[in-house]
Amino acid sequence: QVQLVESGGGLVQAGGSLRLSCVTSGGTFSSRTMGWFRQYPGKEREFVATISWNGGLTYYADSVQGRFTTSRDNAKNTVYLQMNNLKPEDTAVYYCAAAPYLALRTMTPGEFDYWGQGTQVTVSS
Repeated sequence: QVQLVESGGGLVQAGGSLRLSCVTSGGTFSSRTMGWFRQYPGKEREFVATISWNGGLTYYADSVQGRFTTSRDNAKNTVYLQMNNLKPEDTAVYYCAAAPYLALRTMTPGEFDYWGQGTQVTVSS
């Protein structure tokens, strides 16, 4: 049973930083594309970033390009999302997810087959 557990969310002031972590277990993490999504209340999940199995390729949504960085440590079965220069509009529940393939474009939630439970990020103005 594949499990993904996010952590690192919280409350931060605009301009601040947070680092989210997603620890996986029960599967072949190192062979998986990993992605980050966020969800606003009453909205569908929105693509944030994705990273290839070895960390060599990444792709970001335009809204976070240059502010967010995703990375991974396969030895620790962990993927990270470093979020800098946070804005109030970044306030959302953030999810990590695993996919069987990588596409260097905005990926859809349906392309990911395992999901974490989500972690709340709140940015105050």
